[in-house]
Amino acid sequence: MTPSTVPVEFTEPINAKILAVAEDRIQGFQRDPLGEISRQSGVDLPLVIERIQAMLRAGTIRRVRQTLLATNLAQGALVAWQVPQQNLDAAFDYMFQQDPFSGHVVTRSTDPATPGSNYRLWTTLKVPQGYSMTKHCEFLAKQTGAEHFRLMPAKRLFALGVGHTRRRGMTPGSKSEQPAEVTEVTLTTLNDLEWRILVALKREFEPEEIQPDIWTPRAVEAAVPLETFYEVAEDMNRRKIIGRFSTFLEHVKPLKDGERVTRFNALFHWAVPPGREIEAGREVGRHHIMTHAYWREGGPEFRNVNVMGVAHGTDKALVLAHKVAIDEHLKSVGIPVSYTNVFWGGRSEIKPSEISPFAYRSWCQVRGIDPETMRS
Repeated sequence: MTPSTVPVEFTEPINAKILAVAEDRIQGFQRDPLGEISRQSGVDLPLVIERIQAMLRAGTIRRVRQTLLATNLAQGALVAWQVPQQNLDAAFDYMFQQDPFSGHVVTRSTDPATPGSNYRLWTTLKVPQGYSMTKHCEFLAKQTGAEHFRLMPAKRLFALGVGHTRRRGMTPGSKSEQPAEVTEVTLTTLNDLEWRILVALKREFEPEEIQPDIWTPRAVEAAVPLETFYEVAEDMNRRKIIGRFSTFLEHVKPLKDGERVTRFNALFHWAVPPGREIEAGREVGRHHIMTHAYWREGGPEFRNVNVMGVAHGTDKALVLAHKVAIDEHLKSVGIPVSYTNVFWGGRSEIKPSEISPFAYRSWCQVRGIDPETMRS
């Protein structure tokens, strides 16, 4: 096929087979991630490469990259921002365009009578080791006119994966046979060689970089032999620094053909008894619809919720049906929920959070900030 005739719709059967694997099934570091997508999807490698390149050029796939378990490399938190309505759009734009350490930037809404409904702007934040998330947020608040912010670091992770193609049409209540595994949040220190390889490893791939020997140019970029690149990447994988090799779909915005991968995204909140957060999180995280699930402390502003999770869908009633199924499951296994709520996503932009300490120092200096004053 010529490039102009290669199908780029995510619903096209071959593309759907590729994406069902490529979104979140290639876990950890793989020496041949495209070959692994081919093997698991049953689609020949040259066709896998052709289709991913075409979907990336068309914007169906918004990025292809090796993800990291950044919670183990940098301090991170979900941040809820109280911003005056007249400043909301400008604050959103600043977080997305001017702060490389803010990842997901989303406006959220819920019933106005609900605790925390005045927190309309939500972001994820990563700050390199040694620097202060609070000081970083104080700087952002001054730039955006935010009146208050609530930092909610993850204490444990129970689900982390996208797989929107795979989740389309999923039945409410669909879950794994066993509770979700628990991922600890522990910071790992890297040396200069490891950082150099990690920076090359995590950079997004351009369409022409989607090729069988995908890591050879990255080893050149890191100025190391390919085998050294592999060995260091595999060691970081064993140390639980590496996430998944993933194709990320433009899942909220309409694509060129008007289709949306998902239409609604919901942040679920549950308050469970102190001491039962891990048990409850594992039960929430075993539900296949959950793209994220974690133990975070919402504090009194959010009625002391301590288990949170995100689900996506094309139908709001179906997303709520998944929530009801999870609520019923928690009840059936004897986990009491004293409070629960849903915050619905509106405007949304997503980018990888920068985690390099070198990048953080440069960012500070460009803004006339002494990096030393931002240390924790």
